[in-house]
Amino acid sequence: MKILLLGDYSNVHATLAAGLRTLGHEVCVASDGDGWKNYPRDIDLRRPSLGRWASVGYLVRLERLVRQMRGYDVVQLIGPDFLPLRAERIARYYRLLRQHNGSMFLGAFGMDRYYVEACLDCTTFRYSDFNFGTTLRVSAENTQFVADWLHGAKGRLNARIAADCNGVVAGLYEYFAAYHKAFPQKLRFIPFPIVVPKENSTQKPASQAIRFFIGMMRDRSVYKGTDVMWRALQRVKEKYGDEVSVTKVENVPFAEYRRRLAGSDVLLDQLYSYTPAMNALEAMAQGLVVVGGGEPENYDILGEDRLRPIINVQPNEQSVFDALCTLVEHREALPRLQRESREYIRRHHDHIKVAQRYLDFWNACL
Repeated sequence: MKILLLGDYSNVHATLAAGLRTLGHEVCVASDGDGWKNYPRDIDLRRPSLGRWASVGYLVRLERLVRQMRGYDVVQLIGPDFLPLRAERIARYYRLLRQHNGSMFLGAFGMDRYYVEACLDCTTFRYSDFNFGTTLRVSAENTQFVADWLHGAKGRLNARIAADCNGVVAGLYEYFAAYHKAFPQKLRFIPFPIVVPKENSTQKPASQAIRFFIGMMRDRSVYKGTDVMWRALQRVKEKYGDEVSVTKVENVPFAEYRRRLAGSDVLLDQLYSYTPAMNALEAMAQGLVVVGGGEPENYDILGEDRLRPIINVQPNEQSVFDALCTLVEHREALPRLQRESREYIRRHHDHIKVAQRYLDFWNACL
């Protein structure tokens, strides 16, 4: 099968491509590398700047590249905003891709119209990036998301692509729940793909200091909740001193992030999520314990009734602080949680197994 994976978030498509190639398929990943994260790709769609002449040059180059993207059996979009352009311009490129290729699939992997709608109804999720129960989170970023995805061109483009494409793939429980009401027949949940390391180099004697790691994006820490987690982690460091060590990184490229993550025991990630996303799953594959989203819905959608390796926390500082204190005071549990984290990834997220699930879904829709 000849497959085009267009756009990338959090290394999803690059990792999926590796699994598909292992299974013998021809795959091209075209993306901008997700900005400064610089994920690997075969065709670089990075936009050099927003300046007038740079934009003109980029559009000329993009026109040529997209017109060469034809003859694929499957095209999967990372989301409705699969190119670094305004939605009005993206719509035209979607039509070209639709015209000159086989089946089109939409990834439900991140922020979009249906996720915003589900969060704002205050019933789909007990808490989310947009709500705590019936109380909405008010921030400039959320206000902009609502304007773009519910009332703007991005939302209209999302609705058109979702209605027109052959299928929608949701990578997390939250995105599956968001799309299920509108598109139950064309929706499929497939877990995110992760390359499982052959060896675990992170385990160490429980008597040593526990190494905590937190990665933050400077402009999104409030949205992701890492600002709250960071405050809780600082309190833990003050309480336990040399019993813990803390590594904090901000806005580093993916390769550097992975290198620094590998020397840790515990990752703090995404306070407002029900589920571990790519960052947390990568950490679990390396044998780290994740503190973040591990609600029952996450295990249910996977059909997992035994493993519970994720330290689930509620969306507030005290819950995070209490969970971290429990880890420090019961560090003898770390080796078991680390083993279970790796087993969880092998069982549900191995990139070759996940790639086969994509192939099964795509073939069913062809």
